[in-house]
Amino acid sequence: MRSIALILLALIFYNCTNSSQQTDSNVTIIRDNYGVPHVFGKTDADAVFGLIYAQCEDDFNRVEVNYITAMGRMAEVEGEKSLISDLRMQLFIDTTKAATIYDESPEWMKKILNAFADGANHYLKTHPETKPKLITEFKPWMPLMFSEGSIGGDIESISLKELAAFYDPKNDMAFMEPSVPEWEKEPTGSNGFAIAPSKSASGNALFLINPHTSFYFRPEVHVVSEEGLNAYGAVTWGQFFVYQGFNEHNGWMHTSSRADAIDEYEETIVKQGEELFYKHGEELKPLVSKTIQLAYKDGDNEATKSFTAYFTHHGPVIANRNGKWISISLMQEPLKALTQSYTRTKTSSYEEFNKTMELNTNSSNNTVYADDKGNIAYYHGNFIPVRDTQFDWSNPVDGSNPATDWKGLHTVEQSVHTLNPSNGWIQNCNATPFTVSGDQSPKPSDFPNYMAPDHENFRGLHAVRVLKDSSNFTLDKLIAAAYDTYLPAFERLVPAVVTAYEKVKPANPDLKEPIEILKNWDYRFAENSVATALAIYWAQDLQRMVADRVSRRNGDLALIDFMAHQTSDKEKLQALYNAISILQADFGNWKTAWGEINRFQRITGDIVQPFDDSKPSIAIAYPSSFWGSLAAFGSRAYPGTKKWYGTRGNSFVAVVEFGEKVKAKSVLAGGNSGDPSSPHFTDQAEMYRKGEFKDVLFYREDIEKNAERTYQLEKSN
Repeated sequence: MRSIALILLALIFYNCTNSSQQTDSNVTIIRDNYGVPHVFGKTDADAVFGLIYAQCEDDFNRVEVNYITAMGRMAEVEGEKSLISDLRMQLFIDTTKAATIYDESPEWMKKILNAFADGANHYLKTHPETKPKLITEFKPWMPLMFSEGSIGGDIESISLKELAAFYDPKNDMAFMEPSVPEWEKEPTGSNGFAIAPSKSASGNALFLINPHTSFYFRPEVHVVSEEGLNAYGAVTWGQFFVYQGFNEHNGWMHTSSRADAIDEYEETIVKQGEELFYKHGEELKPLVSKTIQLAYKDGDNEATKSFTAYFTHHGPVIANRNGKWISISLMQEPLKALTQSYTRTKTSSYEEFNKTMELNTNSSNNTVYADDKGNIAYYHGNFIPVRDTQFDWSNPVDGSNPATDWKGLHTVEQSVHTLNPSNGWIQNCNATPFTVSGDQSPKPSDFPNYMAPDHENFRGLHAVRVLKDSSNFTLDKLIAAAYDTYLPAFERLVPAVVTAYEKVKPANPDLKEPIEILKNWDYRFAENSVATALAIYWAQDLQRMVADRVSRRNGDLALIDFMAHQTSDKEKLQALYNAISILQADFGNWKTAWGEINRFQRITGDIVQPFDDSKPSIAIAYPSSFWGSLAAFGSRAYPGTKKWYGTRGNSFVAVVEFGEKVKAKSVLAGGNSGDPSSPHFTDQAEMYRKGEFKDVLFYREDIEKNAERTYQLEKSN
C-alpha cells in the first residue's frame, strides 16, 4: 500500500528540494494584530519548523497532550484511570511501529517529520520555563501516531467500557459512568458550504468553513514556503498541516461522516489445549496474541501493567458480546493519511485535489471543496471498503464467513460524490449526502446501502432552506446564511405543546402565558428572547423524559418527531411546567432572556474549562445545533452554576472568495492564544458573540501592515 502512496505522490505534483536544514534566515514568523502566526519558510521543512514552534508558543499544553493521547501514554500523567484509553490506542499502533514507518518514509516526508520534531524541541530548548507533563523530547515519528486531524477519529469509536470489560474487568475506574447523559450532549460535527460562480455576485466561487469542534481545539494559522505551500486555516494542535482551510487556489472543509469505514466481526473462538484459534471458513486460524505493557502513574511512583491483546486478520478483539468475541476492522495507513492531509494543502486545481483523494485515507470525514476555476465538489467519506451487499453492515457480521471479508476499497469515482451541480450550491452538515445539492444531489439508488447510512438532521434542512432560493452571494451574505437564526426543530415541537394545552381541560393557569409566548414565537433565537429560553428548557426536559424510550442513533428528526407525536399531552405539559419552575428557581423569573442564561466564558487556559457565575461572561444567542441552528453553541449548566456555558460548536469560522486574489474573513472562539495573560486570549470573543468577522490577511504586504511582532527563528544545534 505504501508503494501506491509513492506512485500517487509523483502524480500529484510534489517536488522536493534537497534542503533539509532550517537556518537562521529561513524561518520568519509575523504575528498579526490578532496574534495569528504567519509563518514564512524557504522550504516546506522550514515552514513546518516554524509552524510547530508557533503552536508551542500559543499553547504548548495542548500540543503535548494531543501527542500523549495519540501515543497511548496518558496513564503516565493521569494514572490508572487512563489505562484503557491508552490500550485502545496501542492496539493499533505503537512507538516501535511508528519508528519503522518513519524509516520507510520517502525522503521528502522525513524532512517534514524531522522539521516537526526540530521545531517542538527548539521551543522547549528556548523556553526552559515550560515544564512538560511527559514529553521532554519530540521524535520525528510521533506525527505518524497522530495522523487523524478530526475530533474523535475512527479509534475513538471503540467503547472503553466494553474494552475494559474484556481486558481489565477489575479496573473499577474504567467503568465510571459519563458525567453528562447522552441526551444532554452537544452533537459533534461541522458545516461546509460551496457556492458556484452562477450563484455569487462576483462570478467567483465562495466557500464556508464552519467546524463545530470543542472550543480552542484548533488555532488559526498561515504557513508559507517558497516550494508552493501557502495554506491558511485551522490546524489541530501539534499537527503540521492546515486541516480545514484554503490556499490561493482552492479550499477544503471536512465534516464528520457516518460513511461506513468501520466494521465489527463476531468471531468464533475455539480452544485446543492451551491454544486459541478462530474459525474462518473451513479453517481454524491461530488467534494472534501480543503483550502490551503500559506504564501508569501510581501516586508519586510509576507502575506498569501488562495486557494480552488478541487479534484476528480482521483486527484487534475489542469486546465480548453475548459470548461472541468482537474484532474490528478500520483504516490503518498513517503514512498515507499524513501524505494526503499535507499534500492537499498544496494543490492548485480540482484535478490535483481529486488525486489526493485517491489516497483514500480521510476515513472519518466528508469533504466540501471549491476553487478559483469555479468548481465546487463534495465527497462523502474517503475510505469505503467493498463489501458483500447480502449482509447487514450496520451490525456486527459473522467473522467466520469469508464472504464478510473486505474486498478492497471503492474508488473515489465509485463513492458518493458530486461535482458542479447545476443548481450552483453544495452544503453538508453531517447529514445524508442525498440532500447536499437539493434535487441535484446524488441518488441513493446508485450506491450500496452501507456507503451512506447517514440520517438527515435539522441543520441539513436549514442549510437547504437558506441556500436553495438565494443568489448573488457575497462574503457577507454567506455569513448571514451561516448565522441564520431560524430553529427548524421547533416548527415540529411547539405546535405539539400548544395543541396539548388546548386539548387538556381544565387548563393549567400557570401555563397560559408560557403557551402564549411559545405560540407567538417566530422560531428565531436572539439574546433578548424569552421564547428561545423557554422553548429550549421545555424541549430539553421533554427529551430527558423520553431518553430511555428513543435513541439519538435513530437520527435527530426521528427523535424530535417522537417527542412531538409519541409523548402524551400530560408529558408535554409537565415538561413545560418543569421548565418554568427551573427558570424561576435559578433566575428569579421564568421570563428570563436567553442571553442571560447562555454564556461564553474563558477564565483559564485549562483544556477542561472551569466555569463560575460570579466571574465575567458574555451573552451568546446561538443555541445547540440539535435544534437546527447552523451557528452552533453547545452549552449546559455545570456544577455550581445556574447559567449555561458553551464548550463546543462554532470555533474557527471562515468565508472565502476565490477570484484573481483570495478574499477571506474569519473569526475564532475566544482568541488564538491559550495563555490568559495574552492579549489574544479573548480578543475575538465580542466579535464571536456578534457574528462579526475580521479580514483575513493572506498577502504578505497586508500582513506586514498589520504586524504586531516579527521575528526570525535561530535554530539551535
